[in-house]
Amino acid sequence: MGTIVGGFMMPHDPTVFINPRKLDNGHLMDAYAEIRRRIVELDATSAVIIGADHYILFTPKCLPQILICLGELNGPVDQLPGLPNRPIPHNPVLAERIFAHAQETGFDLAVARSLGVDHAIGAPAHLCLPEDGSVTAVAVYMASGVAPYLRLRRAYEFGAMVKSAVEAMDRDERVVILGSGGISHWVGTGEMGRTNPVFDRMVLDAIVAGDADALLGLTDEEILREGGNGAMEIRHFLGVMGQCPEGRAK
Repeated sequence: MGTIVGGFMMPHDPTVFINPRKLDNGHLMDAYAEIRRRIVELDATSAVIIGADHYILFTPKCLPQILICLGELNGPVDQLPGLPNRPIPHNPVLAERIFAHAQETGFDLAVARSLGVDHAIGAPAHLCLPEDGSVTAVAVYMASGVAPYLRLRRAYEFGAMVKSAVEAMDRDERVVILGSGGISHWVGTGEMGRTNPVFDRMVLDAIVAGDADALLGLTDEEILREGGNGAMEIRHFLGVMGQCPEGRAK
């Protein structure tokens, strides 16, 4: 039987890697290292990583609501200093099990047989998982980068579906869930560079309290107004919360 042993949420901001002055870089790298330490401490065997495409993989013309990769992973394809494009140890057995369970329970998922991932998956895979490949990955992309967006509740329900898929496995898997994304940020707009600490604090407080309803009650219009188009990535956090419904942040 498989078990969800933990959930983590982290940013994947590419400017961390290209910022010539490396402002605040150390704090974030320390946080990645702490996540890696905790994953090892949990004796995890696999990680489901949820991210968003940034027009890099699918373009604005191909917009899967939820996509899972069943095969080989490599990346990030958008090369960034310190993040070489290289193979990512993957878990096809777990990916196939999640996909099969999704079909059995009424979840229609898009599928990739193999995938060159972008930084949304590549950064957490390389920086938060052990370098020895002992924790293998399953990559999931949610529609949070460009409209039409995945419904917030569907993101949460996806997490619950993954939890039931893992627990129904007939092999021992210790799975962690990684939600990769940002809170308030505006991408490619006139407000680029702006953040909203009040909105960010509300989201973080909801995560700390395990209060998914506080985030599920938001409308896309509210998120766009208060957090920008980048804040649509809170769907990935809801995916983690759906897989760890009793979880509280530590």
